[in-house]
Amino acid sequence: MQVFIDYLLQNWALILVLIAFVIMLRITVFLDKKTIRRMYVLIALVFALSIIVFAEFYLEEIRQHNEVRIVLMAIRYSATPFIIAFILFTLVKKARWYVFLPAIALTILNVISIFTGIVFDLNANGDLLRGALGYLPYIGVGLYSAVLVYVLVKQSNKQATEIIPIIFLAFAFASGIVFPLIIGKNYSRIFCTTIAVALFVYYVFLILQLTKKDALTGLFNRQAYYSSIHHKEKDITAVISIDMNGLKAINDNQGHIAGDKALTALADAFQKAVKSKQHIYRLGGDEFVIICWKTSKEELKELIKNIKDNVSKTIYTCSIGYCYNDNEDKDYEAMVHISDEMMYADKDRYYQETGIDRRSK
Repeated sequence: MQVFIDYLLQNWALILVLIAFVIMLRITVFLDKKTIRRMYVLIALVFALSIIVFAEFYLEEIRQHNEVRIVLMAIRYSATPFIIAFILFTLVKKARWYVFLPAIALTILNVISIFTGIVFDLNANGDLLRGALGYLPYIGVGLYSAVLVYVLVKQSNKQATEIIPIIFLAFAFASGIVFPLIIGKNYSRIFCTTIAVALFVYYVFLILQLTKKDALTGLFNRQAYYSSIHHKEKDITAVISIDMNGLKAINDNQGHIAGDKALTALADAFQKAVKSKQHIYRLGGDEFVIICWKTSKEELKELIKNIKDNVSKTIYTCSIGYCYNDNEDKDYEAMVHISDEMMYADKDRYYQETGIDRRSK
């Protein structure tokens, strides 16, 4: 009974975070079922690892059963890269099962180390001894963490709202690599709590971001659009209005799935063209707006050119209008009006040149 109480005292913060995590996953409507299931597995893995870590340190304190303790050490050293790999598998969109291969290789070495001491060993007094590959577990976790952060940044929209939580996650993982080298093995006592808190905070950031995203395209939604205008209107230097051509015809003749595919393809083309000072919003249907902050006229022209080049690589077309606030004498509403008028004129030219019936647009 005392052992159980000691475990609760040492891991109560972890348990509370994991319970809160489970509750949030139960009520969320923003994540798909597969991601939620994987999150549950992560929670279970972190909880199980906390028990293993506690048992290992308990055996060290009572100076008994070194043969059991060394097995627990092998599990702990193996579980850490597996957890990071599973985080990668959960958070990265295109991650496949082979992300676990390095973790499996490390596990095999840790099992071998039980008999050879190649990674770790215990002396007669139960003190830890590092083998020839003693730092390999830290290197493995470090490489996994670096890959995770790199891929998360790559698949993000490169905006500060997405980069900041990734930096936080990177800092948490880095502490798990650096702190053991500074404060020693005792860091293992708080490793599970560190990972749990990092994941939970990142999850909260993720949910907050998803409330601002369009569910179909992943672009910013109308709510985010109004928020951006309200908070940063004075720094807006240009507006681009974009409207897809022929969405109604695609929906009527090929179905709404084909229409969704078209919108997603265009959104991807737009996303590849913008930079950090330029945000894309889907206002609804086939209407898109790009707001540019502190963007020069040359940068605006380059952006429009890149959009047209990217769209030309698809089978779809769109009409584009823009307004640049040269003399900073226009408010946002006036800029949108000018941009929309140019976009509508571009759309009229498209239907005149193609001879397509405008009613089937």
